[in-house]
Formats: sequence, C-alpha cells, structure tokens
Amino acid sequence: MAELSVVIVATDNEQRAVLQVLVDGTSVARTVHTCASFPVAASDAVTRRVRTANPDVTLVDIPADNPTLALRAIELLHQEMPEAAIFAIGNLNQPQVIVNAMRAGAREFIERPTTTTDLLEAFVRLTTAQRRTRQEGIRGKVFLVINAKGGNGATTVAVNLALALHSSAGQTALVDLAPLGHAALHMNLKPIFNVADATRNLHRMDASLLESFMTRHSGGLQLLAGTNVPTTAEPSTAEFVRLFDMLVTHFRYVVVDGSSRFDAVSRLIASLSETVLLVACSDVASLWSAARVQQYLSEAGSRDRVRLVLNRFRKVPGFSEGDAETAVGAKLLWRIPNQYFAVSGAIDRGSPVMDQRNSEMARCFAGLSQELTRNDTDVKRGTWSLFKSV
Repeated sequence: MAELSVVIVATDNEQRAVLQVLVDGTSVARTVHTCASFPVAASDAVTRRVRTANPDVTLVDIPADNPTLALRAIELLHQEMPEAAIFAIGNLNQPQVIVNAMRAGAREFIERPTTTTDLLEAFVRLTTAQRRTRQEGIRGKVFLVINAKGGNGATTVAVNLALALHSSAGQTALVDLAPLGHAALHMNLKPIFNVADATRNLHRMDASLLESFMTRHSGGLQLLAGTNVPTTAEPSTAEFVRLFDMLVTHFRYVVVDGSSRFDAVSRLIASLSETVLLVACSDVASLWSAARVQQYLSEAGSRDRVRLVLNRFRKVPGFSEGDAETAVGAKLLWRIPNQYFAVSGAIDRGSPVMDQRNSEMARCFAGLSQELTRNDTDVKRGTWSLFKSV
C-alpha cells in the first residue's frame, strides 16, 4: 500500500496535534500540512495551501457545538479537489451532521475520539476502493423503495427492480431494511446472516466478509437479508452510513427495500439515494399516505429525490395521473399494471415475476430499471413504453 499524504483541518490546537500523531502512527500515511482555520472561499489562503499540498486525504474536524463552518469547508474542498478524499471527524451521536457531511462530500465519518486503528481501517478502505474504481470506473448508486402504506408492494418492486438491474448491468445488491424482512421469501432464499450481522461486524468489514453475509440468488443477485424477528436494538445511523459506503464501493447498484419503515434510518438512506421510489396505489387512502410520507422525507432534504411509482395501476374515471402527482407532491416515475394474481402467485412460489422473462410484468420492471439508468453507460437496453411515464 503506497503512503498516503494527509492534510488536517482542525480549529482546536490539541485535536489537530492528536490527529497528526495518529495519522503518522498508521505507517501508511503522513501529514503534509495542517490548518488551524476552515477555508471559506476558493480564493482564500487556506484553500490555496490545501490545494498546493495536493493531499490524497483531507481530515476535517467538525466541532460538536458549531458544525456549520466545517460542513461548508467539506463542500468547498470537495468542489475544489474532487479527486481527493475527505474524511470527517466528529461525534456519532449527531446523525444529521453525519448525513450533511456525507452529502457535502465526505467519504468517511470517523468517530471522535479517534484512534490509530480507526484511521488505518479508513485508509485501507480508501485504497481498496480506489483500486476497484480504477479497474471498473464506478461508484454505485442507491435506490430506496418505500411504501406509501402497508401492502402497497414496495418489496415486490424492490425485488424485481434489483433482479432487472442485475440482469442488465450486473453487480447489484438488494438490502432488506424492512422492520420484518420479506425479500428472502420472495426469492425462496434461506439466509444464514442478515443486515444486523453485517452492522455488528463493521469494525472488521472488508469485501470478502461483506459477501459472506449476503445470500446469492440463482441469477447472481446478492441479498443482504432483513431481520426475521422484530427488534428494538437498531444500529446507529453512523453504522448505516459506513455500511452503505462499503456497499456502493463494491456494487454498481444497491436497491433498498424500506417497505413501511419510517424512522431516522429511512430518512438517512433517502438522503444517500440517487432516487427514492415511493410506491402507492391509486386509491384515496394510499395517495393520502403517500403525501405524508413525501412530507416526512422532505423534512430531511430528500424532496427532489422522491418519485412516485403507481402499483396495480388502473385508470380511474375523472382522476388523471396529474391529479396523483398533485395529491402526493411528487413526479410520477412509473406505472406498474394491475396483475394481482400473477404477482401474488409468484410471491407464494418464491419465484419473482422477473424470472418469467417474456411476461408483461417482467418487461415492465426491465423498463423501470432502464428508466433509472438511462444516463449510465454499459447497461443493456430494451424497449418498454406501454406503462412508462412521459
């Protein structure tokens, strides 16, 4: 592993000195410059010094009492040096700060007080991801699928979308974050491990261990299964950030079955997602619920990511798709035809409709995957327009 050059940005003198000792103590990185103030503009002296140092990694310490300037510094440095990695140092009991740091451009969020081991593991993850990116040129996208209300079909959409993405592009993972996971049942899989096992072992996680926690479908799709018993002991939001950072490093697409989960985790995953697919039916109760879910996710800054998917779609006299968009407050992305008996039979058999390659439903989900990846290269294309939203 080549030695990494590191710049430390921390306003607290003691913290700055401690971080330098820790960085140099990893034996895989060395501090090339330290800054006692945050950069505030592209032309200021701090930004120029960091740019001149040209580091592989910039550590930005986020004060617990006033994180605003640090978050702005992360965003600025990410814009000025998009190829350099930024690691945020802060408190894990501030989930919104963690989310804001990752959205601003931080690649890692490391707990304070930090240890040499914490930094060493982060440096190793970085070099592993860079090596993979150089080989494949990708960093994965996350798609969250969530119900407007229970029974609207989020799990069916998530499972078949993930299978369609894997069929067209490969390297796809399905993560079941439902309060009680059903995705494995939809594919007739019997996982040994689940998402709780993965989050409990993040401290020693690498690509091989991550794959060992996943269950492979016969078509090659990898499932990180949901819990099979209700639990009140949830991983922290910081642990989910780290888990998903690893997932997008190793998979091109990550589909998340959020089902009817509405909590800090669903908000977090929504903020990390490329697109949030809000699954609703065209009845009044479902659209009413969809509007509330949209508002709930928007409070965490995800409004622009939410798209409406109408499941079991049927024309309702006097009610247009534009009315549905207005009722929910989200753009319509896709319509899925009403084939209840075909879908329910597929669920009972543990054989997703995507396995029925020539069926209307399989073509519909293939079309949805194409719509979500329309700007991505090296993705197989087909034709499907009957239920596509204009």
